[in-house]
Amino acid sequence: MKLSTRSRYGVRLMIALAAAGSDKSVFLKDIAASEDISEKYLSLIVIPLRAAGLIRSIRGARGGYVLAREPKDISLCDIVEAVEGETCLVNCLKDTAICPRTPLCPTRDTWAQLSNTIKEAMAAVTLAQLVSGRKAKQDFARSVSKPIKKR
Repeated sequence: MKLSTRSRYGVRLMIALAAAGSDKSVFLKDIAASEDISEKYLSLIVIPLRAAGLIRSIRGARGGYVLAREPKDISLCDIVEAVEGETCLVNCLKDTAICPRTPLCPTRDTWAQLSNTIKEAMAAVTLAQLVSGRKAKQDFARSVSKPIKKR
């Protein structure tokens, strides 16, 4: 299983908005530039994020995008499911009519358990935690890139 670029870029977009703070809207072009992502592609990703109630747009000269909820109240699962759809490893878990072997399938319960485990793991990670992790990595990178002072 792989997460698509939509998911990965959607998470990066959400981290950028959360890092900006709840009182500051951010232009999509600024996020695109700082994250090295096509602005056109990001404009497609904001559509399902807005529809899911995770972000909102602000019009006008000071417009842009902001989070619709606090970062602590948005999970990684919320973001991924907004841009990808339901977390499900195999289609027969959502629609048993897809496969006539569903009642006899020896692996269906395993796929269901794995899907639930993945969903629970993503639901346990908040956007606030991701922002904290980003800040810690940025702080570390700054600390190792400083020249050592000679005595």
